[in-house]
Amino acid sequence: MSSIVRIALNRPLRRLFDYRIPEGLSLAPGQRVRIPFGRQQATGLVVDTNVQPPEGITIKPVSAAAEDWPALPPETFRLLSWASDYYQHPLGECLFTALPTALRRGRPAKEKPIVRWIATGSPDTLPSNARKQKALLAWLSEKPDGVPEKEITQAGYTRAQIKALADKQLIAVVSQDTGDRTTTSPEAHRRTPQLSPAQQEAASQLASPSDGFGASLLYGITGSGKTELYLHYLKTNLEAEQQALVLVPEINLTPQTVARFRHYFGDRIVVWHSALNDGERLSTWLKIRNGEPVILIGTRSAVLLPFTKLKAIIVDEEHDSSYKQGEGFRYSARDIAVYRAHLNACPVILGSATPSLESYHNAQQQKYQLIRLEERAGNALPPTISLLDIRSRPLEGGMSQPALEAIRQTIDSGQQALVFVNRRGFAPVMMCFDCGHMVECPRCDTRLTYHRRDRAMRCHHCDYQAAATEHCPKCESDAFKPVGQGTERTEDVLSATFPDTPIVRVDRDSTQRKGSIQKILDTVNTGKPCVLVGTQMLAKGHDFPGVTLVVVVNADGGLFSVDFRAPEQLLQTLLQVSGRAGRGKVPGKVLVQTCHSDHPLLQTLCKGRYLDMADQLLAERETGQFPPFRAMAIFRAEADTMEQGLQLLDSIKPLAQAPGIDVWGPLPALIARRADRHRSQLILNADNRKRLNALLKDICNQLDQRKLQGNVKWMIDVDPQETG
Repeated sequence: MSSIVRIALNRPLRRLFDYRIPEGLSLAPGQRVRIPFGRQQATGLVVDTNVQPPEGITIKPVSAAAEDWPALPPETFRLLSWASDYYQHPLGECLFTALPTALRRGRPAKEKPIVRWIATGSPDTLPSNARKQKALLAWLSEKPDGVPEKEITQAGYTRAQIKALADKQLIAVVSQDTGDRTTTSPEAHRRTPQLSPAQQEAASQLASPSDGFGASLLYGITGSGKTELYLHYLKTNLEAEQQALVLVPEINLTPQTVARFRHYFGDRIVVWHSALNDGERLSTWLKIRNGEPVILIGTRSAVLLPFTKLKAIIVDEEHDSSYKQGEGFRYSARDIAVYRAHLNACPVILGSATPSLESYHNAQQQKYQLIRLEERAGNALPPTISLLDIRSRPLEGGMSQPALEAIRQTIDSGQQALVFVNRRGFAPVMMCFDCGHMVECPRCDTRLTYHRRDRAMRCHHCDYQAAATEHCPKCESDAFKPVGQGTERTEDVLSATFPDTPIVRVDRDSTQRKGSIQKILDTVNTGKPCVLVGTQMLAKGHDFPGVTLVVVVNADGGLFSVDFRAPEQLLQTLLQVSGRAGRGKVPGKVLVQTCHSDHPLLQTLCKGRYLDMADQLLAERETGQFPPFRAMAIFRAEADTMEQGLQLLDSIKPLAQAPGIDVWGPLPALIARRADRHRSQLILNADNRKRLNALLKDICNQLDQRKLQGNVKWMIDVDPQETG
């Protein structure tokens, strides 16, 4: 009797599909196969090969194996199977997340060879009027190893000229295999970071790969040299044939980080982030899957890749919310990294100046080892933090006169300043001062942001855009003015106040083009006086030695939020952005503008001791019975009307009633309508994680059996980062 194999597809389906294995074909879990699916051929991944065939059903055969080896090795397959079960997401979509786009589409698991052109004839054979062809042929004649076509076009020649020379058999193609093994340059091999006594003390407490699994929470204040510690750890512990993973929260952090790592490890360093094209992703994926001794620096999805010799994991800025996927497969890269280290029996280091309360609580429970690094590198001192009460003060672009004067003094001293504005655009609201009308997004329950540079009104939730007008669209009054401040407005005010000083804006609008963040960093790293203006992108891990002053335009946003995580996130953001000041020889100062200078949270912030604040916040969480003291999950619904979504969640509520589980809602989400979809949620808060996961699995299976009315969709978010 033919063997039966169970296949997962890259579709939002919780079921798997059975196929017959043809004679002579051997398959293993994690292997890519081609299968008939309906009237089409589809790419699937083998999940199980020991399947009992159902009786009385004709089972179609597998068409072919894509490779004779599993794309997902056993450890990666186990990791993704666990993640599917924990985050209650269809197994097929979870497994395919670990494949680059080319392999998801069924393309071969091999790189295209680089095609190079070499000269085979003389320019003298061409007529005198073929000047461009003559020039190209002469140029290629000077390059005996050949030149890739991309490099030829970048030099100013055209594909038509290449084709003309090829047709005349004056140039020819030579292929070069791209699968060269990764090597480390001799110079990089000899370099080792020098650690301070405080860094050496911290390094001595880190477990080595030979010790097996162990999780360390490295609490290192901003500027303490955590990156140096990572480099030293890998340099002294990672063997030549082993792999390591370094997770960073943002693609915009990678230029600085990659440059520092390449200084010590040469081309052993490879990267993984959303800006790579399909060819670059496949090339990196193959290096990892083939066991090349790479050190991968990557964003969130890098934690899912098919490593075969992984011996160390580092999660930098482990508190960062961008490690949690916000849609589809809603996984936490930080938490998966810890579980992956457990599966690989290797150490994982979670580093942060402002650790998440979950990780800090795990350290208190002795699940993680807490390692403290509380001295800044060199002789730098932590910045002094002062509150600047702006009640009754006139503001210009959100800036008070004392803040502007502090910036002026900084510039006059030949130093740099950083202004933190957590809103991009020119102003968050356009309002008519005659009739009170404010321009709202027609698709969301939110107002449009005014972008003066583009003369546009934009929604930052659904990307709706409309042209900006000078008159109120309701009453046609010309008293239609921007209210509040964004990065553009603050940039304009600073440019007018300091006309002879470069003002550098850093937000998602100014860094969209490839290489733009590197140009910005190059400008700042000259050390010449300038003022940086930006959003949270500036708060994350950047090293600006010339910055001695940080001004926070408005610190009050997270003080009165309905989200229980808001105070933690506010403190983390303020301390992270404060940490950009005084990293060089000159002590740093931080001015925090606020209308609530007497608020206990901000008062504690001035003392700068994050773990003391974390202790206070954990005590509040325990009193309120919020995570990490209880497990949480949210069922979210999207529908054409709010009534449809609430009806679906109301039908789930009885299924969620169980001992030790509190059910809150259903209620509309904080932004109840987004992109013309009405959003609602049902929150489950449980005292036992295993019991909650078992209940969630049962509810999801029941929901899968239902035929939902209309265009209603549901999703589940386990360990949510946002409760609004």
